[in-house]
Amino acid sequence: MDSQPITPAERERLTGYLARSGERLLALTRGLTAAELDYKPAPDRWSIAECLEHLTVVENRVLGRIEAALGETPDPTKRSAWEGRDEELIRTIENRTPRVKAPELVEPKRQWGHEELFRQLEAARRRTLEFASAAHGALRSYLLPHPLFGELDCYQWLLAAAAHFERHRAQCEEILAEADFPRAGVSR
Repeated sequence: MDSQPITPAERERLTGYLARSGERLLALTRGLTAAELDYKPAPDRWSIAECLEHLTVVENRVLGRIEAALGETPDPTKRSAWEGRDEELIRTIENRTPRVKAPELVEPKRQWGHEELFRQLEAARRRTLEFASAAHGALRSYLLPHPLFGELDCYQWLLAAAAHFERHRAQCEEILAEADFPRAGVSR
């Protein structure tokens, strides 16, 4: 496995995708009222606030795992299950079909009020973006298992974090389109 740092083009792709996915999600959700954030289309489906909490928890966990992995020695015999298929991985994660049940560990627990929720989400994405901008290690040389996608290299894990925001942005758009969504009088 190549132990070279990511290329400038890879870094630009990654940081741009992280920034855009964060901005798009916040643009969609930041001005929602409490009733809109807490609206659940069905008892077994998440609200927008719950989607945002889930994203925050996952993002913090992923970055922590990547930072820990980079402190270890890479295993040159390991390969990503998605080697050479970054764009396919992104499309797969962004696609909302099939729906996937989140592991209990990262299910929302309504641990923050709305303003704190946005602060936590923005801080998590900012840390990830700062890490991706500054990472000088060979992110492709370090692999971590993903519960659905097998071994991913740490660069792919960061792409997956951005794709995860896009996946849940699409979920938030579905919630906003529900016929009985409690609109606050603002057209979206």
